[in-house]
Amino acid sequence: MISVLINIAKFEYDIHSLVKAFFPKEDVKVVTEDSVPSCEEGTVYRVHYEATEFSFYEGDTLLGTEPVKPDADRIDEKNAVKRLVYKALSARTGKTLVWGDLTGIRPTKIPRKMLDEGKSDAEILSYMKDTYLVGDEKSALALDIAKCEREILKPLRDKGYSIYIGIPFCPTTCLYCSFTSNPIAMWRDRVSEYLNALKKEIDFTAHARAGQIIDTVYIGGGTPTTLSAEKLDELLSYMEERLDLRNLLEFTVEAGRADSITVDKLAVLHRHHVTRISVNPQTMNQKTLDLIGRRHTVEDVVRAFNDARTVGFDNINMDIILGLPGEDTAEVTHTIDEIVKLRPDSLTVHSLAIKRGSRLYEWILNQGYATMVNTDATMAIAAEGAERLDMKPYYLYRQKNMAGNFENTGYAREGAYGIYNILIMEELEPIVAMGPGSVSKVITREGRLVRSDNVKDVAEYIARIDEMLDRKKELFSLE
Repeated sequence: MISVLINIAKFEYDIHSLVKAFFPKEDVKVVTEDSVPSCEEGTVYRVHYEATEFSFYEGDTLLGTEPVKPDADRIDEKNAVKRLVYKALSARTGKTLVWGDLTGIRPTKIPRKMLDEGKSDAEILSYMKDTYLVGDEKSALALDIAKCEREILKPLRDKGYSIYIGIPFCPTTCLYCSFTSNPIAMWRDRVSEYLNALKKEIDFTAHARAGQIIDTVYIGGGTPTTLSAEKLDELLSYMEERLDLRNLLEFTVEAGRADSITVDKLAVLHRHHVTRISVNPQTMNQKTLDLIGRRHTVEDVVRAFNDARTVGFDNINMDIILGLPGEDTAEVTHTIDEIVKLRPDSLTVHSLAIKRGSRLYEWILNQGYATMVNTDATMAIAAEGAERLDMKPYYLYRQKNMAGNFENTGYAREGAYGIYNILIMEELEPIVAMGPGSVSKVITREGRLVRSDNVKDVAEYIARIDEMLDRKKELFSLE
């Protein structure tokens, strides 16, 4: 147990994220000094805020200080305390973090904003290093991706928006998953009810945003292809009837797990002009697939991918996860070698994020954290594999509690970039999200980003769909 006591309630999230990054095996809590009677067990750190200086202690031992200008704004204060904690813990542990003290999930937003302001590459790289203590390699990666994103997004139209539709069902729930997903076997008799609720959201969107251009559509989950071919056809037909999809730059369906993908479902997607799909193995090692609850074989993945090619898909993404239990360089090398043989058009490399809402969290408590491995070496194997496939990195994001404190990176060949992936990360246009657990986002007249969350439980979503529509009506009124 590690406790961090603060004398003023400020920046708890950022402090927690940094301490957890240095001590991933430990439970970490950040609390104000007067909120607990004592912290006698485990390690106790203290952050002390003063007008012109922040201090960081281990017990009563001063580990470091950071000056703060008297007129510093909240952002300057936050950056100062993060530098303080990072430098102190780095000296204390002998560790460095590849992303320095960055705790946000969108590091590419920093160089992209600076590029828009006309800053030079040298100025941006220096800022990343001096302000956030980011290493040279990751600073350069963030800058390169920011440049790539700007080029990819040039075709976006003024006042366009994107649509996300969530299908919250899966064949089974994977060990690491914390998303809104439910075993399809338990919900098969209520799929029509769920689609009827979705149709209400589609109808509302068609009316509320009539005349606006839809840039991209992304159907995710869960696993959308847990729906039968007939239900997929019903949903896609309804979308075509009610929404103007003629000007789409991209239409993605996350087909996902091989045990849900069939030729007839792929044919439905292709017939409805879906332009991009994902066939996601996560790993090409059968032992790991069995452990994480993916009830299909490596051969099933190869079959599903080849079926998609045969049906006519020329933009296929594959997802993998680095840091899965028991996987090290040999297993990652095998996965990459098998994927290179298939030659997908894009590859998304995830660093495993350990979520409290997942079964993986409980598994770690029983099996031990040491089985979760992600290193510079495994990240390099994936990057080299993408290069063998003539892909370059085009989007990037981070999450809390990621194995190795690394990042998720999307690689793609020219012309096969996932536009929606960039839009949802960079928050450059409204996202109208439908389905339980989905989050709609709009940019207000004052330039602020505002969110509206749908309820996560499927039954609650169906029962309270009118409430979800009222929330969206209120959200849209802010634009």
